[in-house]
Amino acid sequence: MNTTTPPSTPQDPAVAQPAGTVPGTVTPGARPRVLSGMRPTGALHLGHYHGALKSWVQLQSTHDCFFFVADWHALTTHYEHREGLEQSVYDMVVDWLAAGVDPEKATLFIQSRMPEHAELFTLLAMSTPSSWLERMPSYKDAVAENRELATFGFLGYPLLQAADILIYKAAFVPVGEDQAPHVEVTREVARRFNHLYAPLLPEPQALLSDTARLPGLDGRKMSKTYGNAIAMRDAPEVVEQKIRQMPTDPQRVRRHDAGEPMRCPVWPLHQVYTDEATRQWAADGCRSAGIGCLDCKQPLIDAIQREQAPWRARAEELLADPKKVHWIVEVGTERARAVARKTLREVRSAIGLAY
Repeated sequence: MNTTTPPSTPQDPAVAQPAGTVPGTVTPGARPRVLSGMRPTGALHLGHYHGALKSWVQLQSTHDCFFFVADWHALTTHYEHREGLEQSVYDMVVDWLAAGVDPEKATLFIQSRMPEHAELFTLLAMSTPSSWLERMPSYKDAVAENRELATFGFLGYPLLQAADILIYKAAFVPVGEDQAPHVEVTREVARRFNHLYAPLLPEPQALLSDTARLPGLDGRKMSKTYGNAIAMRDAPEVVEQKIRQMPTDPQRVRRHDAGEPMRCPVWPLHQVYTDEATRQWAADGCRSAGIGCLDCKQPLIDAIQREQAPWRARAEELLADPKKVHWIVEVGTERARAVARKTLREVRSAIGLAY
């Protein structure tokens, strides 16, 4: 990968549409644009890879992809906890690159380096009904649990997310089902703007992930908060220890007790990591007590270690040259800025601020 010179600014399929094109359509021959971001939580785990990164790596070959570090979004819920934020940002970017996100194919940038996002957020806020934000289930549920989250920043989170998407005129937004309502709000915001001012902002479509949430070591969703995660860069011996210590079917107390895979927290990981023949062997052996739980876990350990090996190798190279990672982000941020500024000029003109 070559990062010594900035890549040329990609064609914006939405901007390049001929006059009269319906917002949201793409010029024939142009690659549809995808926009996605992650909050900077530091080094990532397998749940992040299978929930988002794996899709990103695939999409970058077929779409015009913009992937960003959502550090402003992190402050909407963790505004008092800023320690280590910079480290978390770059640890996460290293994992993106290690997983196969290619800065020659995709544009990588940091949200807070883009004041254009904040300006579009402000302009959209002038015409967005507050009721659209107050009705969001994520806002109501979170504030009910923690009144400290009743801030303007957290209330405006979906609108800032809309600005992130609309400023690049993205056609698709990869999300899980729980985030689909946020994409719908973005569509409503774009629709209202286009009605009030000019048909400038395409209505993006949610691109739902086909991978279910990866379970953690205890059967719950894999999360650093729960302490049940396997990091993308965990050493082989760490992976082996974590998997070997996983709980199994609670009704299989002794080695000769028959078990049921559907009751076992290990089984969902098999469904992600092992092939049909291995799963059949494990299921038959469990139900007949023909194999022990450690026997069942070994193919899973081997599969995860194989998947992680190239990630760790690429990450070691990047960690040995941190300036390279910073340069990749710098180039991507400037590339994103060129697109964002063009959209912002159009928006300001449509609203009557072109003076």
